[in-house]
Amino acid sequence: MKAQPIDIRQLACERDQRELFEDLSLRLEPGDVLQVAGPNGSGKTSLLRILAGLLPAAAGDVRYGEASVFAGAGRDVWRQQRLYIGHAPAVKGALTAEENLSWLCALNQPVGRELIWQALQMVGLRGFEDVPCDHLSAGQQRRVALARLYLEGHPVWILDEPFTAIDRSGVATLEAHLLAHAASGGIVVVTTHHSLEHLPGLRCLDLGQVA
Repeated sequence: MKAQPIDIRQLACERDQRELFEDLSLRLEPGDVLQVAGPNGSGKTSLLRILAGLLPAAAGDVRYGEASVFAGAGRDVWRQQRLYIGHAPAVKGALTAEENLSWLCALNQPVGRELIWQALQMVGLRGFEDVPCDHLSAGQQRRVALARLYLEGHPVWILDEPFTAIDRSGVATLEAHLLAHAASGGIVVVTTHHSLEHLPGLRCLDLGQVA
């Protein structure tokens, strides 16, 4: 599914009565990969949470296509179009890898066991389908979360530090998958301390310059 353009218009963010950034405007087109950078406390995670609709903006608007993502029908459409994976893996330790993915996907569109197993294989977790997630390492739990990228057909991915605790082979696989998603008309917005400068067509936003 091809993404529609995203217009960020004069966006501002405040946390604890402190302004993190203001007057942020940019447009993302299908095929864009945007890396959000900046020093600690500049608002990287806050920006992603605003874009995902999980945190209110202090000012400004975000439009997907022609509609605001903050209200009405535009908000409902946006929630179906974007996939947000936060800094924490957000998996339940008492559930197995398969059960976590089945539950998470059911919030949008249920998927079958075979597809879940294929997704776990793509992130290097085939054979761990029935292992409770509290028995997995931090990197393996992150891979369970990232398996959603192979399951849910959202054209817009909003990813906060997706490379955390991932080994070299996992990093290469994830980089290739981000590029493939963009090449198919998707949009990726990502924060990471991992260098992505070698990726073709990468756009960068330094929040330290708009604070």
